[in-house]
Amino acid sequence: MTTLLELKQKGLRGGESVKDEMRRNLLAKLRDQEPLFPGIVGYDESVIPEVVNAVLSRHHMILLGLRGQAKTRLIRQLVSLLDERVPMVKGCEIRCDPFFPLCRSCRDKASAMGDALEVEWLARDERYVEKLATPDVTIADMLGDLDPIKAAKSGHILSSEGAIHYGLLPRSNRGIFAINELPDLAPRIQVGLFNILQEGDIQIKGFPVRLRLDVAMVFTANPEDYTARGKIVTPLKDRIGSEIRTHYPETIELSALITASEAFSKRSLPVFVPEFVRHTVEAVAFAARRDRRVDKKSGVSQRLAISVLENAISSAERRALAYGEPEIVPRIADIYVALPAVTGKIELEYEGEMAGGAAVARDLVREGLKEVFANEFGGVNLRSLIEFFEQGGEVGLSDDKSAGDLLAALSRVNGLLAHAGRLIPERSDAATRAAAAEFILEGLFAQKKIGRSDQGTYIAVERKAEEGGPDPDRLERLARLKRQVN
Repeated sequence: MTTLLELKQKGLRGGESVKDEMRRNLLAKLRDQEPLFPGIVGYDESVIPEVVNAVLSRHHMILLGLRGQAKTRLIRQLVSLLDERVPMVKGCEIRCDPFFPLCRSCRDKASAMGDALEVEWLARDERYVEKLATPDVTIADMLGDLDPIKAAKSGHILSSEGAIHYGLLPRSNRGIFAINELPDLAPRIQVGLFNILQEGDIQIKGFPVRLRLDVAMVFTANPEDYTARGKIVTPLKDRIGSEIRTHYPETIELSALITASEAFSKRSLPVFVPEFVRHTVEAVAFAARRDRRVDKKSGVSQRLAISVLENAISSAERRALAYGEPEIVPRIADIYVALPAVTGKIELEYEGEMAGGAAVARDLVREGLKEVFANEFGGVNLRSLIEFFEQGGEVGLSDDKSAGDLLAALSRVNGLLAHAGRLIPERSDAATRAAAAEFILEGLFAQKKIGRSDQGTYIAVERKAEEGGPDPDRLERLARLKRQVN
């Protein structure tokens, strides 16, 4: 058991505020050049410096951004700026500092026991409290309310401070209190936060009880929520020291790093995802954020790329187990299999709704593939491949073909495997070579330099007109018209 006297003998004095504590630890990390927020990618030159400035300025802060921009992950890492443990009065509901007790119960104990006041230690993770704002949250949930049962058991009258049941905010004393999706909090509840943000105190149920809480407040919000479901009341915004805007990854390479760290890839066999597959997955999300048929205000979460990659790996895993292959290697056909992971992650505008989610998702995959293919083969002469199909050649591909069968089919296209080898110089296994060769054909199809039949066989673009067969774009337009008629 630890007492207040032992703390004094160790030289502890207490009284440091949470914001000062966070500032002190942040300065130490900056001096030692320690990583501040491990796992947060793409914010080194934008969001993180603003968060650092907010902490150094001792500000409450709000992170504004669309869904899937790591807002919650970032604020949860703020706990690393707290001390590993701090002393508190043993058994206190609001974690009073033993040197400066706050609540009536702890003040009475300190007066009666003096330096013999019992103390326990509060761990760093216990000092972070998070609440998801919903319209049904009440002021009692946040601040507290009278508890008749507590009053009866303790022998207090209802007008006594001992009859109060403390809410989330008082129980976050000497820590970080985070509210996710702040605009969803009813305006009258937001008003209840005014005092804690400005004066640092709260009043509970109209009693003349003021608790000068020590809390660092952090909020997150989606800018779309300001008009869609609610808004942050102006006086509350005025009391938040720093407003920090988050954003999606600015490059495909950064986006791929995030997806690789988050996607489930520990499978039944070793997994190798070629770079061009990773980049195509990310390019699908980038294409969705640009597409006029996708609601820009809703945003396209990074979870889209994560889910697509996981589904693509799962499709490749199923194939590898079926054919006894030693490694899981997803290819472009597996991304098309993962279309359900796209349709569930995008909100469509009217034009997109008319086209249908599946059609939009296919277009996004093709658009993303075209961008990655142009980066890889923009200056490469692939005329010999196109001529193979113009001279009557054709190749049938499928996501359920084994790597060996696919490679055998692709080897008939003059020069295709040589180009594929340049794309993956460090790999020579059949699965990766087949994936690279398929990527090239898919890229040519995305650029409309070769065609593809209804059965998925690659053929020449000119042969479509000769055979009277509709091209994929025309097929999709006809399907859209049919859905509209029905």
